[in-house]
Amino acid sequence: MNIFVGSLPFKIQEADLRELFEAYGEVNSVKIINDRETGRSKGFGFVEMADAEAGKKAIADLNGSEVAGRNIVVNQAEDKKPRERSFSGGGSRGGYSGGGGGGYSRDNRRGR
Repeated sequence: MNIFVGSLPFKIQEADLRELFEAYGEVNSVKIINDRETGRSKGFGFVEMADAEAGKKAIADLNGSEVAGRNIVVNQAEDKKPRERSFSGGGSRGGYSGGGGGGYSRDNRRGR
């Protein structure tokens, strides 16, 4: 079961988060999300637990609990959906359309 953990203290480490959840059962993985540019925690992460029932118990007990002075948010993570790309169809994007009239041509520059 994949669990979202939000409102984490910025100084919490993955090992601390693992320890918190291991009290409820086997933890497969822990990942705290960091900012790409600064490397600083974004204040949320994910915990994957081996057993769904243990995960549900952890969610029930830990949601709203205090960790290092902050009340954390714990709930079941939603499956990651692929991003949809939106392309607008039709219509002009501006610029030169290639149609006749008013355009510059070699013949017009010398009065031909």
